Amino acid sequence: MATQPHLLVEDGELTDIALIPGDPGRVDRIADHCDESETIARNREYKVVNATYEGRELTICSTGIGCPSAAIAIEELANVGVETFVRVGTTGALQSGIEIGDMIVATGAAKNEGTSKRYEAVEYPAVPDYDVLSALVDSAEAHAAQRTADSANSETANGDEDVHVGPIASDDAYYAETDAAVDDWEAAGLLSVEMEAAAVFSLARRRGLRAGAICTVDGNLVEGTQKGTDTEDDELPDKAKNNVGRAIDIALEAATDL
Repeated sequence: MATQPHLLVEDGELTDIALIPGDPGRVDRIADHCDESETIARNREYKVVNATYEGRELTICSTGIGCPSAAIAIEELANVGVETFVRVGTTGALQSGIEIGDMIVATGAAKNEGTSKRYEAVEYPAVPDYDVLSALVDSAEAHAAQRTADSANSETANGDEDVHVGPIASDDAYYAETDAAVDDWEAAGLLSVEMEAAAVFSLARRRGLRAGAICTVDGNLVEGTQKGTDTEDDELPDKAKNNVGRAIDIALEAATDL
């Protein structure tokens, strides 16, 4: 098979499962949690690394920002044999009480984006694969329980992140999320909004493949703490940055069961 035009990878170079953060820098951060890693390709917003975590071979590939670039990544990864996709991202909360640093495991994604609509009708659901969803929930809950136990036995440990499981929204226009839209999403019971999951879920389903997503909360839109409003030099607040590492651990542990 020819080299994929954007990821610059070929059939046989990657593994059957890929962790897919948006940020290329997060590829390196995930690789740092692994036992060993090797960079395979780098082009545009895409960085592709093969790694091993507790004996599980896996691929890490950034998708960039938004559904269009994420769809390209899914298509080209699938073309070279990847069968399971785990999004490891960040997200803005839409419900009061969800705190920065909390984890959200998505059970579905509203299609407030245009990419998936080029593939299928908006009525078709953007939902994760059950096995991937279950592995993420089990791993997240086990991790939270361990953090709580560590906190009880240490003056410095901190078991303060909650795991929320439920539907989210995927939206194309970061700077066009109006108060009315946020109010509507909140009233609908959506937990958070991000920019890639709807396309990831939809394309994986259409290809008969598996996908899921875990995201770290980086702000709360209904409480006025949208990402960037309370930081000076960094994209993410400190607690979100710290807990992205915990989301990575959760995703890697889930990958060992997939």
